[in-house]
Amino acid sequence: MKVHDLSPASGARQPKRRVGRGIAGRRGKTAGRGMKGQGARDTVPLGFEGGQLPIMQRIPKLRGFKNPFRVEYRAVNLDELSALGADEVTPETLVKAGLARPKAMVKILGRGEITRPVRVSAHAFSKSAEAAITAAGGSVERLPAPFGHGRPPARGNALANR
Repeated sequence: MKVHDLSPASGARQPKRRVGRGIAGRRGKTAGRGMKGQGARDTVPLGFEGGQLPIMQRIPKLRGFKNPFRVEYRAVNLDELSALGADEVTPETLVKAGLARPKAMVKILGRGEITRPVRVSAHAFSKSAEAAITAAGGSVERLPAPFGHGRPPARGNALANR
């Protein structure tokens, strides 16, 4: 099937209704708009709600939900660890190598291979990464989150203590 073979389902597209074509049909003369008034004229803007602030102006511009308690990790894969060539990997060594930012939480992911024993300290590990590190003879140490246990403090303008 190609793009030019596609067509909408039968009945999905209806022809445009032609109104105001004489008094014979039921949509002639006033074309279903009544006699006089605002609705009979072309002055009503799209989304007009009779003077009430329209819904498109009432809701915030950025739609959706932003979780103020989101925990973000800097993902570091096994191939990046093996390219590093260090016997002990901590968030500080990753910052020095340019793989993470200071104060960033680090999560080790399992892409790539690691062939020699490495002691890895990070905030989180994927199951495949943990299995690969221990299979190579290395060890894994989970660091505590900088905000303690539970969830981090809420961030965002609406939650700022002002």
